[in-house]
Amino acid sequence: MSAQLRLAQPDDLARLMGLVAAFHAEVGIDQSPEQRETALQPLLEGIPHGCIYLIGPARAPLGYIILTFGWSVEFGGMDAFVDEIYIRPAVRRRGIASETLLELPKALATGGIKAVHLEVDREDSAAQKLYLRSGFKPRERYMLMSRVLG
Repeated sequence: MSAQLRLAQPDDLARLMGLVAAFHAEVGIDQSPEQRETALQPLLEGIPHGCIYLIGPARAPLGYIILTFGWSVEFGGMDAFVDEIYIRPAVRRRGIASETLLELPKALATGGIKAVHLEVDREDSAAQKLYLRSGFKPRERYMLMSRVLG
C-alpha cells in the first residue's frame, strides 16, 4: 500500500507538528504551537479517546490522519470521527487519501468500530467527491453543530 499507515508514537511529535501546522495554515485554523502540542501529545501517548496515523514512510510522512473515538447508540457501539486528514500538497492527487480512507475503515471494523464519520466544507467539491468515492455518504437530515466551551 503506497499509503502505508503507522500508528504515531511520542517520538513522532516533531514530524507531526510540522504537518499539522501546514494543514492548519492551509485551512485557517489559528492555533499556537503550544496549543497544538497540548492537543497532540495525549493522542501520541495512547489515551483511549483517539489516535494518529502517519501516512507513508516513517522518516518522511506524506501526511497524517487523526481519529477520535466515541459511542453511538444509533450505530450500535463505538464509532470514530476523522478529526483531521492531511496529505502534503506535493503528493496530492496520487490516490493516497483515497487509499487511506478505503483501507483504514476496514481495519477499524475489525477492532469493533461500527461507523466512521467526518465533516467536509460545504464549498469543497473536490473533498466531497473524494469522500463519496471512499464510501462516505452525506446525512441529508443532519448537520454538525459545535459549541466551544471555555
